[in-house]
Amino acid sequence: MKKDIKLLNKEVMHDGFFNLNRYQLQHTLFAGGWSDVVSRELFERGDAVAVLLYDPNADKVVIIEQFRIGAAVSQPDRAWMLEIVAGIIETGETPEAVVHREAQEEAGCVIQTLEFISRFYVSPGGTSERIALYYGQIDAHNIGGVHGLVAEHEDIFVSTVSADEAYQMVQDGRIESAIPIIAIQWLMLNKTRLTA
Repeated sequence: MKKDIKLLNKEVMHDGFFNLNRYQLQHTLFAGGWSDVVSRELFERGDAVAVLLYDPNADKVVIIEQFRIGAAVSQPDRAWMLEIVAGIIETGETPEAVVHREAQEEAGCVIQTLEFISRFYVSPGGTSERIALYYGQIDAHNIGGVHGLVAEHEDIFVSTVSADEAYQMVQDGRIESAIPIIAIQWLMLNKTRLTA
């Protein structure tokens, strides 16, 4: 089967900090032929990066906590989410440059070595956002406090926990965001190699 798409129409519904577009399209079917006309709204966020900041010598993972509107609407008591450093890739930037910048801005960390982990879509049924996930080796001594850019309304609390504590936070549901869950599971699979 040859997979194909016919884009029939694109309507800009909102153009702001994020964009929302409505697409009308048809796509080929596994049984052959074409689908009916499908109408879908798509949240256009663009590509982003995330980085698991970890000190293998001290066995410390950097965890950040910040307010998230997506959680606030459905669970106001869980609006401050435990996450890892992340940021949007702007035009002309490389993912690696964004990782280094965001690590400094959001957590006060200088990355010593950087390793690519994976690239994945966050929720392809409704958003175009794709994440490039990295591991950044750091020195976790003196890491902590409140960070972020005031101009971007960031108010980020930074702390460190052991890899086992981070994994326990995933297991008991304190970490509910997909990106840090993926990153911490990767860490647990690769911890022996990283600490060797």
